[in-house]
Amino acid sequence: MPLRRALAAGTLAAVTLTGCLGPAGSARVASADASGDGTLRIGLILDNTGRQNFLNAPQLAAAKLAVKEINAAGGHKGKPVELLPETISADTAAQAKALVAAKADVVIGPTDSSRAPAAIDVLANAKVAVISPANSASGLSNYKSGGYYFRTSAADIAQASALAKLAQDGGAKTLAVLHEKGDYGKDVASAVAGAAKQSGLDVVADAEFTPGQAQQAAATAKAANPDAVVLVSRDGAQGAIAELNNAGLAGKKLVLSDAAVSRYGSGVGTRALEGARGVLPGVFPSAAFQEDLVAVDPGLKDMVFASETYDAVILAAVAAAAAEDDAGTSIAASLVGVSGGTAPAGGQAAGQPPSESCTSYQECVDVLHAGKRPDYDGQSGRIKFDSHGDISEANYIVYTYGEDNLPTMTGTESASSSGG
Repeated sequence: MPLRRALAAGTLAAVTLTGCLGPAGSARVASADASGDGTLRIGLILDNTGRQNFLNAPQLAAAKLAVKEINAAGGHKGKPVELLPETISADTAAQAKALVAAKADVVIGPTDSSRAPAAIDVLANAKVAVISPANSASGLSNYKSGGYYFRTSAADIAQASALAKLAQDGGAKTLAVLHEKGDYGKDVASAVAGAAKQSGLDVVADAEFTPGQAQQAAATAKAANPDAVVLVSRDGAQGAIAELNNAGLAGKKLVLSDAAVSRYGSGVGTRALEGARGVLPGVFPSAAFQEDLVAVDPGLKDMVFASETYDAVILAAVAAAAAEDDAGTSIAASLVGVSGGTAPAGGQAAGQPPSESCTSYQECVDVLHAGKRPDYDGQSGRIKFDSHGDISEANYIVYTYGEDNLPTMTGTESASSSGG
């Protein structure tokens, strides 16, 4: 499986978020009278073009698998759930408009954070629920969607406590943070500093750099003589690693943020990363889940965002079942509750019956029939949407670099969505 460093130019791109719809981003949709037409229609926004087009296949396969399982369990109100025909385009607003015209009740996507606002504006205005399996820009937590936007992927800042813990687990008592200029670097670095302090680590330096110009930042870190260095970077990661190596701060002293994790090999100094650790979001797909996906698409070679996409589709269907309505407003109002989260006063999660965990659409429907509230935990782990539509708990795969400067999966970590 290619590392998610391949997504750096798109999915994790910096984005200016100035939403123009409805109430604040943290507002949730209140329950509404049933207004659906009886057929649950699910649309996909696949916006991966160029070198990132490999991301389309796993998302499409996961959506098809989820719909297949939902329909095998009776569909929605006894009618098959429809997965609308997909298109691939970076113009997410155009895709959103086409899906509205096709009577989509919920849309899964987009992948790229920078393209999310254009899709959200169209879909939320049409009262269509939106669940992205891949958006990670922290600013999207407060985007003004009127309560129609959710994501099954974690915001960038959620990794902060995992990064601080890796440093502490390595024996560090003092920490330096180097971050690349831009929203991603600034937001994650700030969260790392906060998480480190909460863990009892002393943050002795916090230096910013632009790609290709990390020498001074590395010198600042060296002067502080830290036990460990957290590098928060994307485009400038390789150059920053080289400068840190020259300063004697690489190898096992180094902890890499998700966008900095890559298969560097001979691209950096000999054994420069030996013992360094980093994280990538998500959980490794189980063998059974991989087999099911390959059965849908025998040519599938990657599983990136498959778990998050599958869970988004299942959650949408469970929300519709809980609301006994397929309309986007009803789905948006039910999503927090069926994910096991807690909504603000006025949301449908308030005052609901006791919850019971379920891990498939069939199990969740059985919970509903038993008079309880389903708490769906899926292929991507626990979800529990918060009042922003973010998952409350983020999961990470830990990678450790060998003497060849290549990473190997060595463990897992979990963190709260707040980054603390």
